[in-house]
Amino acid sequence: MVREPLSIADRLRGERLGDLLREARGSRSITDVALQAGISPETLRKIERGRIPTPAFFTVVAVAGVLELSLDALLAQVSLSEMAAQATGEAIANAPADGARIATG
Repeated sequence: MVREPLSIADRLRGERLGDLLREARGSRSITDVALQAGISPETLRKIERGRIPTPAFFTVVAVAGVLELSLDALLAQVSLSEMAAQATGEAIANAPADGARIATG
């Protein structure tokens, strides 16, 4: 069975998740957090860099637990950034093709 390629939205969501986890980790060592979560430091590094844009649910649960992050809050933050990206994409898609600006006032 061939896995379908990830959409741009999936990749952006993965990058945002990684950013949020990296921010929450702060000055803590990637090795310490990963080992406490029961994953390899390389896996956490890849998640934080967006190279694993769709990590396993239980991996996210384990890392969030070590970082004392609420899954609800994490989901909300990832969703907010996704909605902002969609709004930006819609604005770009609806822009005039010749680059002309629409006057507002």
